[in-house]
Amino acid sequence: MLNASYQPLCVVPVRRALVLALKGKAEVLHTNGHMFRSEALEIKAPSVVRLNYFVKVPYRARSSLSRRAVFVRDNFECQYCGRPAENVDHVVPKSRGGGHTWDNVVAACRPCNSRKENRAPADVGLALRHPPRRPDDSVWIVVAVERVDPVWEQYLARVTVLS
Repeated sequence: MLNASYQPLCVVPVRRALVLALKGKAEVLHTNGHMFRSEALEIKAPSVVRLNYFVKVPYRARSSLSRRAVFVRDNFECQYCGRPAENVDHVVPKSRGGGHTWDNVVAACRPCNSRKENRAPADVGLALRHPPRRPDDSVWIVVAVERVDPVWEQYLARVTVLS
């Protein structure tokens, strides 16, 4: 669901989007090909709706650090070797003063994570493919849903930060 200014607000169920459109509170920008039918109506299921009025968002939560969010940010790839990631690794180990922050946590495969253990990457001959950083604020959409509809991409900031 988009604000009147086309800013992404949240992900809502299709039924909620349909009710908003039927009540005239939102306009349907894209449909997904499915149909809802009743005795008197036949309506295409909305994929993207835009509110007809502006909703002021007083506080925009930043993307919270979670295992899934780190995997999404790092494209589910080990940041040391590029294989599929299975673990989350602290670049500077917590025992050596590293924090549990976006710029110190990366996705890693099991062999690289075991090889690095409680040491700095350079100590064991590993190098980061991409420096870790806070992802764009719209990464929450990818974390919230299993799959991002390709139609949504034009309304989102670049969601996959590393490619």
